[in-house]
Amino acid sequence: MTVAAIATQRRSFVLADLLPGELTRDIALVLAGAGLVGLTAQLAVPIPGTPVPVTGQTFAVLLIGAALGTIRGAASLITYLLIGLAGVPWFAEGNSGFVNPTFGYLIGFILAGAAVGKLAERGADRSVVRILGAMVLGNVIIFAIGVSWLMGVTHIGLAEGWAQGVQPFLIGGAIKTALAAGLLPGTWALLDRSGRGRPSDIP
Repeated sequence: MTVAAIATQRRSFVLADLLPGELTRDIALVLAGAGLVGLTAQLAVPIPGTPVPVTGQTFAVLLIGAALGTIRGAASLITYLLIGLAGVPWFAEGNSGFVNPTFGYLIGFILAGAAVGKLAERGADRSVVRILGAMVLGNVIIFAIGVSWLMGVTHIGLAEGWAQGVQPFLIGGAIKTALAAGLLPGTWALLDRSGRGRPSDIP
């Protein structure tokens, strides 16, 4: 492996790349990520005045994107969506199938996971400030798509869309984002100190 190739890999790997096994590892991680989102979806609290419940999904989505990277993160969230559409009751509040008017948030999860994963591959997950910025971007993507869908299917305006689809979730979202952002740089620091902070194929 050339020095240039090594340098490229050092900039583009994420936490998941530290595990051995490649294909088997990737399949297991994609399924585990989908399962984590399904599990956190059950931590759901209905909010009066909105069809969108508070869940733990955002925390899982951001963490999966950062830890698995662009392709595996997006694949994990697509898997979660497809299995739920097929009838497994692991969407929020035990729902399955096509869930209106919250379906837009599920689409947003995929794009947000991919975006956070791409930034993590570029080293954002090594710094609290940078990964926090990446996860804020992920939240913006989720809310932008989720609220747009909500407004379209319920025929409400922007002000009501904000009131139903964003405002009730700002404080909880900030807490979940901070928790997810704090985990990654700390994990990297521990791995670097133990000498395990790089994939096994990088000398």
